[in-house]
Amino acid sequence: MSDIILETRELVKEFRGFVAVNNVNLRVQRGHIHALIGPNGAGKTTCFNLLTRFLPATSGSIWFNSQNISGDSPAVIARKGIVRSFQISAVFPNLTVMENVRIALQRGTGLSFHFWRSLRPLSKLDARAMELLDEVDLGSFAHELAANLSYGRKRALEVATTLAMEPELMLLDEPTQGMGHEDVEKVTALIKRVSEGRTILMVEHNMKVVSSIADKITVLARGAVLAEGDYAHVSKDPAVMQAYMGTVNEELEGV
Repeated sequence: MSDIILETRELVKEFRGFVAVNNVNLRVQRGHIHALIGPNGAGKTTCFNLLTRFLPATSGSIWFNSQNISGDSPAVIARKGIVRSFQISAVFPNLTVMENVRIALQRGTGLSFHFWRSLRPLSKLDARAMELLDEVDLGSFAHELAANLSYGRKRALEVATTLAMEPELMLLDEPTQGMGHEDVEKVTALIKRVSEGRTILMVEHNMKVVSSIADKITVLARGAVLAEGDYAHVSKDPAVMQAYMGTVNEELEGV
């Protein structure tokens, strides 16, 4: 099996003449944490939307496990093993933490849309749901309403529901956005822990997070790849420092 799990070839996305993603060639190595970074408007989230087919590419191709998935639907791509989170927290607030994870686990039972049936058959999913909650340190919150969780714990719950889909490749879009320092540290450690035996591609603005867990970094600017390599390499690249400018530039140098 190839050590490249995901590859894009000359990927382009145009919006009425504006090129948001410009000939991006991305190669994500199996088992790695790969970070996609860049200034605001660099095309990072657009790239994620192309990879999961929430947006169709203008041109180019996307390959997953050596198969061309460029024409697949988002549902088919998810079933093949690419599962993503979003910038905005996406939990069911009026369900318990356990119920949120159990909904994700239902996909494998074929009962996802059988709303008229009793919930009793779903109790067989509880043991696996608890395993996933324990993996993200939410076991003690299993019967708490998701609405009552802190923002950082809601993010952890999203990771648990993502893991319930048994992804080969997890796409995490700004997993620490809007968090305080303590939550950032917890979620960073969580991402590192759940990456064991998995592949993660993440969009992230926090350079301390990126520097501490990313095996490889791709820097985007104006929709194109500006630099690529490990943190030590990209943080000293003059083009990267110029693209970030100001405060982030100082952060790049100081971490």
